[in-house]
Amino acid sequence: MAEGKVTIGGETFDLPRPFLVLATQNPIEQEGTYPLPEAMADRFLLHLTLGYPGAGEEAEIVRRACLEEEPEPRAVLDGAGVLALSRLCGRVRLDALLTEYIVAVVAATRDPAGAGLAAFADKVAYGASPRASIALARTARALALLSGRDFAGPADVKAMAADVMRHRILLTYEGLAEGLTPDAVIAAVLNTVPVP
Repeated sequence: MAEGKVTIGGETFDLPRPFLVLATQNPIEQEGTYPLPEAMADRFLLHLTLGYPGAGEEAEIVRRACLEEEPEPRAVLDGAGVLALSRLCGRVRLDALLTEYIVAVVAATRDPAGAGLAAFADKVAYGASPRASIALARTARALALLSGRDFAGPADVKAMAADVMRHRILLTYEGLAEGLTPDAVIAAVLNTVPVP
């Protein structure tokens, strides 16, 4: 898919632009499913977590489910609009110091002891890859654009860090046994790596 093509039965097809893959996982019903290999999971830009809705949100869900007529969906953005926004994200400034910060944050997940987090040294089997640095830079720029700014800052990086890296950090058996989570590692990294 990185090449923008798929092959089925020996025939190759170009994928439409933009081409997006969304995957869901229900942590309650995983019988018969297997975790993705690390290299495959690393190709997903984000890993979002959704909890239960609040009371007001759940009431709205019930209200909508009980409507006599289902509402007609309407397009908010077409493919060309998505590509145009993507090009705009490319124009959001990413200062060299912010790039260094992003790289330091991601590198700290690979070498916690070197980043001053010795307590996590034997708890993290694999930290986030360089693909995480790219994703963190891109999503920080996108968040800045959605916030109406033409520059990304440390707050954008911090806001996107967990969603970008939680599926890219693999814990050791010891870390898992102690109840450590990738989100806890990310929080500690963000509290330790100096902000430019």
